[in-house]
Amino acid sequence: MKYSWIDTELLQKPSVTKDLQAEWNWIRYHIGGKMFAAVCLDDATGKPVYITCKLDPAEGDFLRRQYEDIIPGYYMNKVHWNSVKADGNVPDALLREMLEKSYRLVLGGFSKKEAARAAGRREERCRLIIRRNIKSFTSRRRNRRSLPSLR
Repeated sequence: MKYSWIDTELLQKPSVTKDLQAEWNWIRYHIGGKMFAAVCLDDATGKPVYITCKLDPAEGDFLRRQYEDIIPGYYMNKVHWNSVKADGNVPDALLREMLEKSYRLVLGGFSKKEAARAAGRREERCRLIIRRNIKSFTSRRRNRRSLPSLR
């Protein structure tokens, strides 16, 4: 396959998981349990045939007109999903950009809390720690006020 970097690059993104959908012979990449990319394998050889990702419909349509190796999503919703032929002539930089946009598009579909959890961000955890520390500090101040004065 021309795009041998895909697996390494996608798995470096926060909280991305990968599985093999054996019935379809697809390697799928998920964020928070939702698929954002797939590598479709040939049943006979096991070699990649298509790389499929989600894009904004207008952008997907534009790219399909620009590159003959970008087609409507193979066995997917043809409006939102696009497939790149694995042996095609789509530049690496463009495919990287498409996969990044797909990742962000799926991540953007989550609520802020779900997105933070799905992307592995520490913001929620930091907020909880800060809240606990504030509560602890506040309760210590209250306890000091209730103690008799030593003056």
